[in-house]
Amino acid sequence: MSMPDPRPDHRGELVVVTGMTGAGRSTAAKELEDLGFFVVDNLPPALVPDVVRLVDQSAGTTQPIAVVVDVRSGSFFESLRANIAQQATGRRTTLLFLEADDNVLVRRQEAARRPHPLQAGGRLLDGLRREREVLGVLRGNADVLIDTTELNVHQLTDKVAEAFGAPEAMTLKITVVSFGFKYGIPVDADFVADMRFLPNPYWVPELRAMNGRSAEVADYVKSRPDAQEFLEAYLPVIQTASAGYLREGKRFLTVAIGCTGGKHRSVAMSEEIALRLSEQGYDTRVQHRDLGNE
Repeated sequence: MSMPDPRPDHRGELVVVTGMTGAGRSTAAKELEDLGFFVVDNLPPALVPDVVRLVDQSAGTTQPIAVVVDVRSGSFFESLRANIAQQATGRRTTLLFLEADDNVLVRRQEAARRPHPLQAGGRLLDGLRREREVLGVLRGNADVLIDTTELNVHQLTDKVAEAFGAPEAMTLKITVVSFGFKYGIPVDADFVADMRFLPNPYWVPELRAMNGRSAEVADYVKSRPDAQEFLEAYLPVIQTASAGYLREGKRFLTVAIGCTGGKHRSVAMSEEIALRLSEQGYDTRVQHRDLGNE
């Protein structure tokens, strides 16, 4: 079966897929294969330059490659950064890291009835914690980080396709996420802003049952002078970062806007930030992670 033609903006690219066990590495690899990448799973990092050389010789230097590397690689794992450097492979490299909450990873592993590769006779959660320690530096250096905690298989493949598929994917996509601090900060956030400096509509009886998408709550939150001052100061920060992300080849920017419970202030301000960014021509979407959790 012939492989699909690689997208023009990803010709010659090397994508390294890594991340937590159970976070969806295999799903991401299958989608990359469908997008025209030559995919190798569970590859020791020391062999990455050899795979690139073989693909260069057999399919040409424009054939995009994806390699899946995880903690099963053992001691070879420490050599990953050296072996994916452009001077080692001759290719532009993108690091894709897949993440998820421990509770979700435990459920997925238990459903698959597989032990964790670092479990070593202990609990599954122990293996996950060891894995996080090993992957900590790579996670911090990821070019594309996808949190799959609340994603199904189809949603994950959509995100991979957005990042590595059509040519228009090279434009930056901004996601503005509202959240409640009492539920934790989104793990994939690039920027985090705290709206708890604004008066809380929760303490206004007629607004308590509403949320930040209602006109009454939104007007209450945004009518404050300090809310407008924040918007005027914060949006240029996002714009500056957006330009830098594109220069560095990053395709996703996640802006997390938080308040206490993720119902009123963060929702209203996220909607306003997303609206203003969209009006300025940015490919923007808004998500309300904790709306309905109260």
